[in-house]
Amino acid sequence: MVSKTLTVVNPSGLHLRPAGVLSQTAMKFKCDVIIECGEKRIVAKSVLNVMAAGIKCGTEINLICDGEDENDALATLSKAIEDGLGEK
Repeated sequence: MVSKTLTVVNPSGLHLRPAGVLSQTAMKFKCDVIIECGEKRIVAKSVLNVMAAGIKCGTEINLICDGEDENDALATLSKAIEDGLGEK
């Protein structure tokens, strides 16, 4: 298991479009991808779960990847989040 703490930079947080980008990217990997936000643990491969979490701009999250391609998943998803999931 690998993890990284990140800050959401999207101006409007993880609403439908960036949540969709995040989930679609996560689905490309075999490992489990979890987002920890406060007390919440969100399955990142579910766009509905990501949207329902209501993660706002400036929120610090912990991205956790666990499985056979966890390092590649963490690197790819971290970069996507840091780059604003196509919105920044």
